[in-house]
Amino acid sequence: MSQGKIYETDLYEPIQLYFQSQGYEVQAEVNDCDVVAWIDDSLLIVELKINLNITLLMQAAKRQRYTPDVYIAIQRPKTSLRKRRWRDLVHLVRRLELGLILVSFEGKKPSIQIVHEPGPFDRKRSARQSKKARDKLIKEARDRRSNCNIGGSTHVPTITAYKEKSIQIAFYLDHLGPMSAKDLKKLNTGERTYGILYNNYYNWFKRIGRGIYDLTDLGKREYQGYPEIIKLYGKSEL
Repeated sequence: MSQGKIYETDLYEPIQLYFQSQGYEVQAEVNDCDVVAWIDDSLLIVELKINLNITLLMQAAKRQRYTPDVYIAIQRPKTSLRKRRWRDLVHLVRRLELGLILVSFEGKKPSIQIVHEPGPFDRKRSARQSKKARDKLIKEARDRRSNCNIGGSTHVPTITAYKEKSIQIAFYLDHLGPMSAKDLKKLNTGERTYGILYNNYYNWFKRIGRGIYDLTDLGKREYQGYPEIIKLYGKSEL
């Protein structure tokens, strides 16, 4: 099928044919619903849009007053369906308990893909599956000593617990001289001390002997750019 500009109306026929093949009777534009299909007393509704957007989600959510079986149908995105943004959008649709249909116009004739059916979202199951991520979130929040980040910031480096520990280690090496990870840990630099030194993510550290580390010139310059963090590890802790 040669693909020119696709309109919402182009989505209708593939949706109509699919649900008719499943035994449904299908009508379009019924009381503001794009597509209505039914078998006996079983009713489903499909809302059509070229792209997934907030307007479509609001429309579909309103249709749930009539039936729990509400789908949204969009043109299959040209970008990869493995991208995080797309996966996050699919998760949102699923949480709203809406079905999702993709219509592709790439072949000789349109084809559809049911990404998921409408139905209840199991929040408890989702929470169980996300336990590791939840524990990681709590640990990161608890491990931070500073409160330098501003909520809602974008394109601004975040001060993480890892960054705080790197600054702490750099401060101690600068003021106490070369040390081992073991001795640094005695100053409460934490369990990640060896990994921070060994992986050297910021190129701040260098090994100068067996298990002994010092600051690079870059490290000496850059760690001092965080005075608000350095205050947390002042000389009173040395």
